[in-house]
Amino acid sequence: MKSTEPLTDENQGVSQSNNDRLLRALLRQPVDRTPVWVMRQAGRYLPEYRATRKQAGDFLTLCKTPELACKVTLQPVERFELDAAILFSDILTIPDAMGLGLTINEGEGPRFARPVRSRRDIDALKIPDPEGELRYVMDAVRLIRAELGGRVPLIGFAGSPWTLASYMVEGQGSREFTITKTMLYNDSGTMERLLEIVTASVIDYLNAQITAGVQVVMLFDTWGGLLSTRAYDRFSLTPMRRIIDSLIRNIDDTRIPIVLFTKGGGQWLEQIADSGCDAIGLDWTVDIGAARRRVGDRVALQGNLDPAVLHASPDRIRDEVKAVLDGFGHGTGHVFNLGHGIQPSVNPEHLGALVQAVRELSVSYHE
Repeated sequence: MKSTEPLTDENQGVSQSNNDRLLRALLRQPVDRTPVWVMRQAGRYLPEYRATRKQAGDFLTLCKTPELACKVTLQPVERFELDAAILFSDILTIPDAMGLGLTINEGEGPRFARPVRSRRDIDALKIPDPEGELRYVMDAVRLIRAELGGRVPLIGFAGSPWTLASYMVEGQGSREFTITKTMLYNDSGTMERLLEIVTASVIDYLNAQITAGVQVVMLFDTWGGLLSTRAYDRFSLTPMRRIIDSLIRNIDDTRIPIVLFTKGGGQWLEQIADSGCDAIGLDWTVDIGAARRRVGDRVALQGNLDPAVLHASPDRIRDEVKAVLDGFGHGTGHVFNLGHGIQPSVNPEHLGALVQAVRELSVSYHE
């Protein structure tokens, strides 16, 4: 069985931590079992989260109060034997800090009072100061790292430039993002100018998170899968490459892994693997074994259980966990996760069953 003692500097600089399985797996280094965490693990399916959100009064206040953001970040780590904490925040913090008038109401999703629709609107945008308008995020990172005390690594994140730009132009979520894609095709120069500003903002934001203490960063490209192949490369993947090339990759000889997740992007795995990221997040529509064969040893893979499986019985959850583990096969480079965020209606005990199944069943794949 492989050791999980913290690696020394000569072993590619994995962070000193009581549990560094996630960091090792993302860098395709040996682990004793497959690490597990889930997207949106701090969320509405947990009664303790709902109580804290009620205390905050609304979602944005919860995000912008470092003590409360810290509290909900730690709740799933304290309840389940997870291998990572992920910063509690929202991908729309950057456009909110740009003054677009963000509101997030239960059942309605995010809305911007002042969407960006013209070159004049775009030229008026200012890149937010991570230690100014977004200081509440950095304060939360510092507080969470202190409270974690090295128990597990902390993941930071941002939305991809394309995803953020889509919300900024549309003014809200959408199935088709018609206004956004019309700008893309009718006035590509204006869209590229918007993406330049958002890309620079994401670079500053993630580097500030790294400096504040996150040990992994993840780019959530939620809407990249809506694009054609040519448009994806130009308007989504190219800005993400620029971000990856500009991020702090080492802190005190410790490597900071980068995970890139394009929902609906399974057809572009080879291009994503060449982006410079350390790992690719997979949604549940991708066969993980086929994905591993396609990318080889270039990157680790994270995923990719269908979130709906968590509505099934614990026995069925265990079966589906084994199917994902079987699909990836033996060896390192796999982080177990859902193919998208955990759904609010999930019974917390079912997530516990998933975590326990990964902990028990994955050991044999690393012997």
